[in-house]
Amino acid sequence: MKFTKMQGTGNDFILLETKDTRQNWSKLAIAMCDRHFGIGADGLLLLLPSDKADFQMRIFNSDGSEADACGNGTRCIVKYFVDAGLAAKATAEITVETRTGVRKAVVTKKAGKVIKVKVGMGEPKFKAGEIPVVIGQDANKVQSMITCPVNVDGKKLELNLVSMGNPHAVYFTKEPVSDFPLASLGPKVEHHKIFPDRVNFEVARLLGDGQIEARTWERGAGETLACGSGACAVAVAAQLHGYVGHKVTIKEPGGALELEWGGAGEVFLSGPAETVFTGEWPGKQ
Repeated sequence: MKFTKMQGTGNDFILLETKDTRQNWSKLAIAMCDRHFGIGADGLLLLLPSDKADFQMRIFNSDGSEADACGNGTRCIVKYFVDAGLAAKATAEITVETRTGVRKAVVTKKAGKVIKVKVGMGEPKFKAGEIPVVIGQDANKVQSMITCPVNVDGKKLELNLVSMGNPHAVYFTKEPVSDFPLASLGPKVEHHKIFPDRVNFEVARLLGDGQIEARTWERGAGETLACGSGACAVAVAAQLHGYVGHKVTIKEPGGALELEWGGAGEVFLSGPAETVFTGEWPGKQ
């Protein structure tokens, strides 16, 4: 089974081309993503045929759960699709079928290879039922971003809730994000009782000049070096609070991502994507 290891700002993936919809991909993702006994990655990306777009993408987290959206993974799989010659040479726009709809991506090339991908990540959603979160409010009446306090290990966290296909809870801090105890608090926020489908947790700090530093605890993967949909959620929450303008740079441990949002409509995510290495996994596909 041939695979390609890829990464986008340190968020790393194992990519497989396949037509197989019967394989137990969750079980395989757990084995392949193991950093000691497998290849090692945050998730498994599948490139499948599609009758709605140029191709279909599925993503399985390192714990075997299937994610609905992934900005960094989308950039990586688009780069692979173009660099492998699966797209027409003159094509700059690629369409990707995901669990949350068809997404469009625009590629930037250098010496014939993709060096940057801009992805439309869809519109942010704010209703309680769309995230989902159980907070005692009518799920259909909440029209603006929900901000709710939770207490975790005696620490009060004011969470800003945004769905970017995946559910996100963003916490703004005044201290460097490197000082935040994400390893201990991240899983407790992820599994908090108010989030029936768990949640991705971002801790962010404003740096000024349209820049924000952030770290993410991803449901199903733990802390990652970057999270594309998480960066979108941070940018949206920051803009709704009036902290930043329509364009913002999110600095994550694995690198910087560029976000654009006009206050309504789709959020756009731009950043690098790189191929790390290729190999072959034992077993039949």
